[in-house]
Amino acid sequence: MCVEMGNKMKYLWTEDTGAGLYFWQLANELFFGGKLEVESKGSNQGILDAVSHIDTNDNNIYYIAFDYVVDNQDIRNKYRLLRKYEAKSDNCIVILDMICFEYLILAFDRLVEWTGTGKTDKIKIREEVLAAVENHRINLSKINDEKTLQYIAGFKRYSTERVMKSLVGEFTQNEKWSVKGSLMGECWYKDCCVSEHPDSIRCGEPEVKSGDDKMRMLICSEKIPDVIEKVLQ
Repeated sequence: MCVEMGNKMKYLWTEDTGAGLYFWQLANELFFGGKLEVESKGSNQGILDAVSHIDTNDNNIYYIAFDYVVDNQDIRNKYRLLRKYEAKSDNCIVILDMICFEYLILAFDRLVEWTGTGKTDKIKIREEVLAAVENHRINLSKINDEKTLQYIAGFKRYSTERVMKSLVGEFTQNEKWSVKGSLMGECWYKDCCVSEHPDSIRCGEPEVKSGDDKMRMLICSEKIPDVIEKVLQ
């Protein structure tokens, strides 16, 4: 669904194809009033290819949700190209300032409370990792906790994004809170229920029960407004 803003159409392009795409679709519906055309380009290369074919004379605006992780050389190269396209676009192309979708979930201040995880070791590691994030990467020199360093050392192919995805998986193993697959887990966006088997399902206690309210709290949490502020301008 495209909505005209005068003669302009507003698009949001993401490289995500599953839960990340669904997040942007929900954000569009709940926060932007459906005024964006949200599309997946399938990968960061897909984003780059699509941006290279934009006709900046079409009077449309393109918001680009590109995962920018500086400890990945390939991503840095593609990001530099994106920035060149943005600079020549006369404000038609707008790159959103984000690390990755998983970071937005990991940094959500109610993640532990809502998902009800009992993994105290992973809660500590999450705190250490989040405190060490700066300039789109985990600054390892800021981490002194031995268990956190051991956790990170366990990655055969280390990158900030891989650590983010792994940690998010630790907190969202319950499929109802999952951020894997084609959709986000339904506990993120559906009204809270009362399980018939409370002992067999791990779930926290969100202070709001409405699915829309839960998504609004996620979207308005500390890190996401920094990402979407350009869309609101």
